[in-house]
Amino acid sequence: MIIYAVSVGQGILAISPIPGADGDYAGDVQHLIEWKPAIVLSLVNEVELVAAGASGLWRDLVDAGSRWEHLPIHDFGVPDETFEEAWPDVSMGVRKALIGGGRILVHCRGGCGRSGMVALRLMIELGEAPDDALARLRAVRPCAIETDEQMRWALEAKREPAKFLRHES
Repeated sequence: MIIYAVSVGQGILAISPIPGADGDYAGDVQHLIEWKPAIVLSLVNEVELVAAGASGLWRDLVDAGSRWEHLPIHDFGVPDETFEEAWPDVSMGVRKALIGGGRILVHCRGGCGRSGMVALRLMIELGEAPDDALARLRAVRPCAIETDEQMRWALEAKREPAKFLRHES
């Protein structure tokens, strides 16, 4: 399992395929745990988790000290209403982790479209210029974002300066 990572804020934002996609779930999860993500965003549905042999992924990650967020998106799709309702809180937590130096992993089935869309959105929300963020993301994962609809959703991001995410003393 390859983790495609870029620096964002003071942290690392990465995208990857689902652990187990190539038939070695245990090895993939061990690699992921050794990478030490603070938060893992799973964008696959239950059927995809089961098909990859990853139905226990949430438990394995939580037991290893990571936070697991499950926000399924249909393959080649964009977020639905349920995702959109959860996104502001999830995004805020992820952006705070990145500003604080944390590691974030976003995965979908192949590690391209859905995960690329969400990673780009996070990069823009943290203040990066969309073209620069896309170029950096595609430099490590050329297939990041697969459809026009995914690109549109990512580009709808509102840029928020990092200072608004920090707790002022």
